[in-house]
Amino acid sequence: MATATDEIHAPVTTPSDRAEPGSLGETIIDLKEVNVHYGSFHAVSGVNFKVPKNRITALIGPSGCGKSTVLRSINRMNDLVPGARVTGEINYHGVDLNSAKVDAVEVRRRIGMVFQKPNPFPKSIYENIAWGARINGIKGNMDERVERCLRGAALWDEVHDKLKESGLALSGGQQQRLCIARTLAINPDVILMDEPCSALDPISTLKIEDLMRELVRQYTIVIVTHNMQQAARVSDQTVFFSLNDKRQGVLVEAGPTREIFTKPRDQRTEDYITGRFG
Repeated sequence: MATATDEIHAPVTTPSDRAEPGSLGETIIDLKEVNVHYGSFHAVSGVNFKVPKNRITALIGPSGCGKSTVLRSINRMNDLVPGARVTGEINYHGVDLNSAKVDAVEVRRRIGMVFQKPNPFPKSIYENIAWGARINGIKGNMDERVERCLRGAALWDEVHDKLKESGLALSGGQQQRLCIARTLAINPDVILMDEPCSALDPISTLKIEDLMRELVRQYTIVIVTHNMQQAARVSDQTVFFSLNDKRQGVLVEAGPTREIFTKPRDQRTEDYITGRFG
């Protein structure tokens, strides 16, 4: 009998996985009627959208509209919030991640997370990467893995002679790239980024954006951002959230980024991206 881990790893081709006319390609994650409650508060209502494989999807919208809440639902980070409850389906390779049979720890290994504020471990640069790989049971040449991940995060040239130094001694932008390298070390399939540049200066922000465009060749990326220019620059698909009259986060529209920014179908989207509200 297949285990929960086997279910997550097995790519299952379903009708929803296949590319649809006008889509951005194969679907890797499919959200269907996702609702999030915090205790008695219904925070996010009826969210439906698909995440295309090897593309960058940007979640945008005003503060408090549920962008980060939805992002954290994708890898079950909301399980760690007391009173949080997620309903609906979040299908990954045809497997509903909210199923009781699915191991949440394995979900978070396959779907990694980079947070708003860089959070390197209080360890050496080397151990920031090696430690996560070890506790996930990943074996092999650790020196090679550390170098490969640091190169993948465009950080190797800056730190290759400082591997024994603390990751906390790096600049903010370097720390964020170290956190990305740490995520790569556990062989994820999807990388979630919750406003990864909001605490960084413009130069560091551009480095992270350039890095995202490189990483998307191998990984699927979903990013939450308040920066409209960033969403327009780096993403292939944009998903716009807003608030309804009950102060619930709702999805207004989703589509290719160029269409959302030049020909939005909903007036609320146009009002937001042109700065009339938000």
